[in-house]
Amino acid sequence: MCVRHSSPTSTSPCSPRTRRRRSSPGSTSMSRTSSTVSTSPPKSPAGWAPAPDAGLRPPPRRKNVTLPSALLLLFAVFSSAAGQIMLKHGMRSAAAVAEHSGGSLLTRAATTPWVVVGLVVFAVSAVAWMSTLAQVPLSIAYPFNALGYLLIVLAGSTVLHERTSVWTWAGSLMVVAGLVTVMAGQRR
Repeated sequence: MCVRHSSPTSTSPCSPRTRRRRSSPGSTSMSRTSSTVSTSPPKSPAGWAPAPDAGLRPPPRRKNVTLPSALLLLFAVFSSAAGQIMLKHGMRSAAAVAEHSGGSLLTRAATTPWVVVGLVVFAVSAVAWMSTLAQVPLSIAYPFNALGYLLIVLAGSTVLHERTSVWTWAGSLMVVAGLVTVMAGQRR
């Protein structure tokens, strides 16, 4: 895109005085069109120059988080955590069956319903996450993964009966405090 300058004697990159055609090594600077040979560059009006912002996009506007996009974000985080818990439960039972009756752990895992459902839920959460990223800035969306960490620690303790220490809970609360800090900073 060229912008016309007021001076007809301008030597801008788009003016006929300074425009040069790129040529491959060993070729001449003539341009060939169908059956005629031309020794001059294509004609353009004198005084035309590239616009200073040609080809540049304006900086993206900061997107506000709407209620539907926030709900989609929370769905992505919760379904990801649920998929992880299902996978853990399924792999625990697949490992127990493979150890007891022999056979391949991979075969047992592929035929365990909790593993299959966990993979499906995890895939749904991945699609929800991609949709979220299309609507919400990453600097807002990614800290919400901290909620997933907290949900997994909570579900691991209550549903899977895993042992958690006071330090695990203290660290989890610090992660949540970090999420609150990030969100408070985004509102300003």
